Amino acid sequence: MRVGIFTDGYEPHTSGVTTSIKMLKSALEGMKHEVYIVAVNLESYKFVYDEENKIIRIPGVKTGIYNTRLTSIYSRKAMKIIKSWNLDVIHSQTEFGVGTFSRIVAKRLKLPVVHTYHTLYEDYVYYVTHGHFDKLGKKVAIQMTKYFCEKNCDELVVPTDKIKDLFLDKYGIKREINVIPTGIDTQKFEDTPEMEKKIDSIKKKYKIGKEDFIVGSVGRIAQEKSFDVQIKAMKPLVDKDPSFKMFIVGDGPELGNLKKLVKSLDMEKNVFFTGLVPYSEVPIYLNLFDVMTSFSRTETQGLTIIEGLSASTPVVCIDDESFREMVQDKYNGYLFKNDAEFRNDVMRLKNNKDLYDEMVINAKNSIHKYSKEVFAADILKVYSKAIMKNKIKYSKED
Repeated sequence: MRVGIFTDGYEPHTSGVTTSIKMLKSALEGMKHEVYIVAVNLESYKFVYDEENKIIRIPGVKTGIYNTRLTSIYSRKAMKIIKSWNLDVIHSQTEFGVGTFSRIVAKRLKLPVVHTYHTLYEDYVYYVTHGHFDKLGKKVAIQMTKYFCEKNCDELVVPTDKIKDLFLDKYGIKREINVIPTGIDTQKFEDTPEMEKKIDSIKKKYKIGKEDFIVGSVGRIAQEKSFDVQIKAMKPLVDKDPSFKMFIVGDGPELGNLKKLVKSLDMEKNVFFTGLVPYSEVPIYLNLFDVMTSFSRTETQGLTIIEGLSASTPVVCIDDESFREMVQDKYNGYLFKNDAEFRNDVMRLKNNKDLYDEMVINAKNSIHKYSKEVFAADILKVYSKAIMKNKIKYSKED
């Protein structure tokens, strides 16, 4: 099968969407399918066609939101190249810019469109409204989501039941929805002797002792991730037991504010910010952590949680529907409802070695269904459905 993936976010940009696309591309190519990428050029304002790697990069304008750019909805150069690819199916991973272009391409070439919904836009409207007209902004976000997802694709994919239920119950989207969690290369997160050397180096750099217990998080340092709440929740633990350490891996617009918060709470010897690290180094940090945690309620899936479990790291995270499918409470981690529960869960894991060791084993045993191969196999079934629908649609027109 020849698959065209259309996306606003791709390498070198780091995000959950980028990871999802990379995993899908890798698995599909491993199954001898051909994958082509149409993405925004995040590095320059030039049109670039990397024929060897089958990637078109379309220039776009900066949006002012992170390192994102928005393209026009049509590119004549790209269309000419895409025609030569002889695609069987288009898989859009964004609603705007390149996503709109994917629909135009599909209509011109009579191709089926599969769309994966990644971002809960109603949780991000403050980046546009800056606190003004948030209610109106959320209504607009919901209507735009409904427009793109209800009738503008042959098949719709979401990563969790949380999003499916939201679409059906709140957004009023009336259509079949395929729930397929993103898969990852689980083997890359397994501990190795080489990885242990790098972990020792990190411990030496941050002066981590043998008795220290590391609570860690990975992600974009942004308001919606609630790292400030997480740091404040750690404060009583650190005051009671200084052997508790926290690592926050990533970069983003809130990093400066979080550093100020840590300083004001006198936690500089216990909370460490690594800044942005290459994706290839993320497994090192996940194996460094004794426990992984997340306070974010805005995830569509929470890919880093799967990565943490793949590193055999127990997870303690907020009781949000996006995490319940991955984190089985009291089996491979804990789901907490408030800060006090979070602290109790972390303390329990630190002080009970038998319980901790059992959860380490359970963490590893719980991620097999999240492999990139299972992910690709499920997506291929959706491609086949979309292709069949498309054939029926155009046979009626003929």
